[in-house]
Amino acid sequence: MHPVNITGPRLQLRELHSRDVDALHAIQGDADVTRHMKLEPRTREEVEHAISCSITSAGAEPRNIYMLAVVCSEERQLIGYADLDLDPFAEKAATIGFMLRPDIWGRGLGTEVVHLLCALGFHHLGLHRIWATRSPLNAASGKTLLKAGMTEDGRIRDHVFVDGAWRDSITYSVLNHEWQAPEGICVSTCS
Repeated sequence: MHPVNITGPRLQLRELHSRDVDALHAIQGDADVTRHMKLEPRTREEVEHAISCSITSAGAEPRNIYMLAVVCSEERQLIGYADLDLDPFAEKAATIGFMLRPDIWGRGLGTEVVHLLCALGFHHLGLHRIWATRSPLNAASGKTLLKAGMTEDGRIRDHVFVDGAWRDSITYSVLNHEWQAPEGICVSTCS
């Protein structure tokens, strides 16, 4: 599916563009944003490279990686990043993740991002299962995933190597027959 354009009541998921470098760097270069992630704060050059990879992967056939901009519907301002990666080891499954600017945390926008990713996965890509992981210390992310309809599945011990140490991950999932699109989430082809 290209280009992606999925809309919700307050947010839109769209393809990343080269003009998004500075706005995305302000998010992915922020130590508060990446504190619970598998990555260190990114340099502007690393963000530029990631966007270039996103643009390339958007045209791939088949497309397996969806790296997307999270945009406020009203202001058309990039406020975050979301991704959906098809799982190469499980049929009709994908992992999701997202990052939002710290100044908008606590407004329920993360829940909307998860719903938009589920709309993309279930209604546009025909997936059966979508799953996500979080750091055990990131309780806010756990609340967001649960609020979006996901179920906590368990813990993967020593899952990622971060800051010179192994870290567990808490896993969540939702199945296509469990997820219900909330009002205002566009589940048909949106433009």
